[in-house]
Amino acid sequence: MEDTAIIPGSFLNQFSKRYPGLSPFPLSPFPFSPSSLRVSASLRFKYSFPSRPMTLKTLIPLVLLVFVPISIAADLLHWGNFAVFVTSGLAIIPLAIWLGTATEKVAVVTGPSLGGLVNALFGNATELIIALVALKNGLIDIVEASITGSILSALLLLLGLAMLSGGLRYKEQEFKPVLARVNGSSMTLAVTAIALPTMVIYTSNIVDADTIHNLSLVVASVLIVVYGLTLLFSLKTHSYLYEVGLVDEADSALEAAEEKPLPQLPLWIGVLLVSTLAVAFESDLFVSVIEPETARLGLTPLFTGVILIPLISDVAGYVTVVRLAVKNQMDLTVSTTTGDSLLIALFVAPVLVFVGQFIGQPIDLNFNPFEVVALAIAVTINNLISFGGRSNWLDGTLLLATYIVLGVAFYYHPI
Repeated sequence: MEDTAIIPGSFLNQFSKRYPGLSPFPLSPFPFSPSSLRVSASLRFKYSFPSRPMTLKTLIPLVLLVFVPISIAADLLHWGNFAVFVTSGLAIIPLAIWLGTATEKVAVVTGPSLGGLVNALFGNATELIIALVALKNGLIDIVEASITGSILSALLLLLGLAMLSGGLRYKEQEFKPVLARVNGSSMTLAVTAIALPTMVIYTSNIVDADTIHNLSLVVASVLIVVYGLTLLFSLKTHSYLYEVGLVDEADSALEAAEEKPLPQLPLWIGVLLVSTLAVAFESDLFVSVIEPETARLGLTPLFTGVILIPLISDVAGYVTVVRLAVKNQMDLTVSTTTGDSLLIALFVAPVLVFVGQFIGQPIDLNFNPFEVVALAIAVTINNLISFGGRSNWLDGTLLLATYIVLGVAFYYHPI
């Protein structure tokens, strides 16, 4: 088991004098995405150890990039919808990883405050891009289901994988319960607000589409305001809650920071822009054939949005939380997985409502009642497990089991 120590005051003084503007703490100002977790990991480990040869973690994204030209060829040469569906889906995976990597590098260079905003905006860019492309193509049912699916994936699948993998290496892991309570309370509020239009419909005689849409716009506006306030809370007024000051060797971290230069900002901004455009292009290919291909495979729009799309778009998040969990960095892991769901509920969902209104594809927050039930189950179980501040492999197994059961239920749920 790894031994950790609190960063001493002398180290902080030396670091701040030599590197003004660079925080020695892992960057976690608004841990709403796996990208912010990767930034935290980079500040803790990247500058503490010498460079190593290419690993499987870096090799896989490079190998999978071959599916980008293959997917383009499949579309131009008319290989069929199924070929485009498979190759474009596989191409999105490495592009999402590169997008997350570029986000973390830009955030490292720009510092805690601006870096936190970068993470908040680009942390879930892949999910948002796919949803926007699908919304443009009029696939409103799939877009609404993808909102639910991304939240369920973060609360159950991401955290379950992290607790299971970490619990297999450590008998018990600890994390700050205050972070879990803050994020859990915010998530409860967000899910309640998202479910309100559905509850209004099924508890009254209101069936007017305009009324439900106006209610959705009001709820989306409130959620955007809450998102901004949460940014203020985590970046400014209570940023100390998100500073995890544990390192393996403080002195070696300082020496490594001297020897290893920071990432080049123009380079990674370019990678960020290129990967964003590439994800948008591949998402357009993927979405253009998703409806006929999923129908041919017997998958409903509900299952496609809730299960299939999150599995493809958030592969980078799965790898990251598992990697950090086995390093016993559960503060970062728990805050990031719960924060990822918050970003979807407080930012992505309202943005989709407003964008849909603007482009003439109106989308509201009138979810399937079973989606509301699934969200309530996920939030409840997540809060029960994370509020204690301790986790083990059984907690991860329970979260994964809940996700699998809900996934099977969505598969058999009628259209």
